Amino acid sequence: MSSSQKPPANKSSNESAVPSGRFARLSRFGALATTVAGSVVKNGTKQLAQGKRPQLSKLLLTPKNALRVADQLAQLRGAAMKLGQLVSMDAGDMLPPQLAEIMAKLRQDAKHMPRKQLLSVLEKEWGENWREQVREFNLTPIAAASIGQVHEAISLDGEKLAIKIQYPGVRDSIDSDIDNVVTILRFTGLVPKTFDLAALLAEAKKQLHEEADYLREAECIVKYTEALGNDDRFEIPTVNAGLTTHGILAMRYVEGVPIEQMAHATQPIRDKIATTMFELLFKELLGMRLMQTDPNFANYRYNPKTGKVVLLDFGATRSFQKELVDGYVDVMNAAKAGSREMMLKAATRIGYFDNTTAPHHRELVLDLMELACEPFCTQGEFDFGNTDLAARIRDKGFELGEDRKFWHAPPIDCLFIHRKLGGLFLLVTRLKARVNVAKAAQL
Repeated sequence: MSSSQKPPANKSSNESAVPSGRFARLSRFGALATTVAGSVVKNGTKQLAQGKRPQLSKLLLTPKNALRVADQLAQLRGAAMKLGQLVSMDAGDMLPPQLAEIMAKLRQDAKHMPRKQLLSVLEKEWGENWREQVREFNLTPIAAASIGQVHEAISLDGEKLAIKIQYPGVRDSIDSDIDNVVTILRFTGLVPKTFDLAALLAEAKKQLHEEADYLREAECIVKYTEALGNDDRFEIPTVNAGLTTHGILAMRYVEGVPIEQMAHATQPIRDKIATTMFELLFKELLGMRLMQTDPNFANYRYNPKTGKVVLLDFGATRSFQKELVDGYVDVMNAAKAGSREMMLKAATRIGYFDNTTAPHHRELVLDLMELACEPFCTQGEFDFGNTDLAARIRDKGFELGEDRKFWHAPPIDCLFIHRKLGGLFLLVTRLKARVNVAKAAQL
């Protein structure tokens, strides 16, 4: 085995050791809370000296504090960073400015492990003779994210591989990380103290434990590939089972460019890619009832040579019950018929409302549903490059969210569907694509 990269002389600025022990991670959260609190006291004292009456929320949510939170979550990686990223795919249009700044920095600031820590993980997962498991291994990662980083390798039989390696301590720290992040969000007032997060937190922990199990993800790749069938518009990497463990996922390397780079392609190519992505969404929801629910742009690539969309990262793959899918079909049909009464019945059946939901809250939710269905209800192509739909959804969502009396979460499965749909809207808007969404749904 040979390494195609020699250790660099100086430590990379994008390299940071992952705190793997429980005490080390807890101390980071403690230090963050202390720093933020110190900033509040300092700035509050300054404003009092100037004769101003400081507001706690504004003292907490300063740009500097937002960057401090983002930096610590990026340093910690794992569930701490992942939970932050889950809030939004493109926070610029959808979140309060302070939280948007945190999310943007988290998407851009993924750091990779130092060489010593990487070698330690490889020895743990593949054994002390790990160099004999592959012909070549590039010690410099080609990508880094919240849970792991990706390396190129050549298998013993000459196949080019993408090796996803999980950061140490990620699985063991998921529960405590999420609890600590939520404590910070509560402390800063980004989540109201009256909102019951229990069900959401339990599901977030469950989901992240599943995403951190690479053997499970390997199974999801096989299951999803079988469900997708012989659809030659897409390419999914096959798993190298012999090199895959709970902490390492070895896959065939698939060529492609980041899908958002296709924003510079011709209009017909952009339209084709976007249409393909919508057709996949409806196929996942209505046909397969199996969806890859993480719409991070990094999970999609495009191969200009073959014209295929490359699908990556199946840790967040989720199946749905027929009753839920039927409810969404009824919502879309109600929107198409222009019947809020039909939409109300379908939304109630899905679980958006309960007997405590006030009438004006129901109307706001139905307004949001109608906005989300607007592309589906449009005759012919919907021009995602020439619309203020995202801004209108954002404004209506803020109107609902600002009323702290209505913080009723829909069923967990709905949140994953919303996440996928929202990410897709953002992607096709980035591509400035035109899509006949109703035709893509084939309803």
